[in-house]
Amino acid sequence: MQQKNNKRLRTFVKRAINPIMRNFAFSSHGPFALLRHVGRNSGKTYEIPMMVWPVEGGFVIVLTYGPHVDWLRNLQAASHGSLRWHKQEYVFQKPEYIDASIALAALPPFIKQVLKRNGARHFIKISSQPVTQASDMAHTHS
Repeated sequence: MQQKNNKRLRTFVKRAINPIMRNFAFSSHGPFALLRHVGRNSGKTYEIPMMVWPVEGGFVIVLTYGPHVDWLRNLQAASHGSLRWHKQEYVFQKPEYIDASIALAALPPFIKQVLKRNGARHFIKISSQPVTQASDMAHTHS
């Protein structure tokens, strides 16, 4: 029953909430970002709005639905992805799981409280750099 309710919630979020969040991802305020990844079977590019928090060298993402979500499996299979946050494009390599205590320490107090109350246990860090920096580095190392 729990799994069925989770699937319903994810479907609702995908169809009703994500289109709204996508608009927030193009602003220069708040934690909203647009994560891009390629499907491991389809090869199709997907864009998923989500909340991210900047940390030194990248971003922390809470895995609200746990570690077995398609977008994360796609990122792990591809070993890279991109992110649009605060009107800036970032590229990143394979995400890494991080301990909840480390992730929560990097988050704003209110968000930390909400996540703790809701039992958030799974987090990843993506080490990233702005696209302009990434392309500058590619030119200097060629």
